[in-house]
Amino acid sequence: MPRRTAPSRLPTPAERVLAPPQETVLDLLDHLLDKGVTLTGDVALGVAGIDLIYLRLSALLCAADRVLAPRPPRPRAKRQRRRSRS
Repeated sequence: MPRRTAPSRLPTPAERVLAPPQETVLDLLDHLLDKGVTLTGDVALGVAGIDLIYLRLSALLCAADRVLAPRPPRPRAKRQRRRSRS
């Protein structure tokens, strides 16, 4: 007697929302470093409503090969052979 298989069903919306993500945090970090991201912020320190110190902060987060210019290849030094005296 052949076995019956259950018909395949589509996942419910709840199952789709609660399903584990396909990407990991490492994938996200790799994508951010590949493309690069800029973070900016402002900090104001003050007393009694009077701003005393104002800082504007900026940070660039990306892979080093995206920022630094490629270096030309170094020429190889020729090795000099020593001849032994006989």
